[in-house]
Amino acid sequence: MTAPPPGGPGRVVPVYAVTGGRTRSTGRPLPPESLVSVTGRAAHVTGLQAEYRAVVALAHDPVSIVEIGAHLGVPVGVARVLVSDLADAGYLVVHAAGPQDAAGRPTPEVLERLLAGLRAR
Repeated sequence: MTAPPPGGPGRVVPVYAVTGGRTRSTGRPLPPESLVSVTGRAAHVTGLQAEYRAVVALAHDPVSIVEIGAHLGVPVGVARVLVSDLADAGYLVVHAAGPQDAAGRPTPEVLERLLAGLRAR
């Protein structure tokens, strides 16, 4: 299930206004390759702005933060803030990122899988 990009031609408010100008999550670091999925609470989504509803719709199947940004047409930093807000509210769960190298970066294998997933979309 994919959601239409909320930044379409009728968009009046910039996405940065939705996040209050934030480009970083407030909680734990969220690597862009982290996968997110909905919780049971997401079945009762009410009163959320379009961008947040679109993220919830995308996350019915596990999806990476970078894929969310691509689908919504927003920078990864904005997607990270949207995901962080929804996770804090209990609508999403963030799954641990894949293997990392000694510097804490994703391994080439993880990056290759992420790139393949993006190309497939």
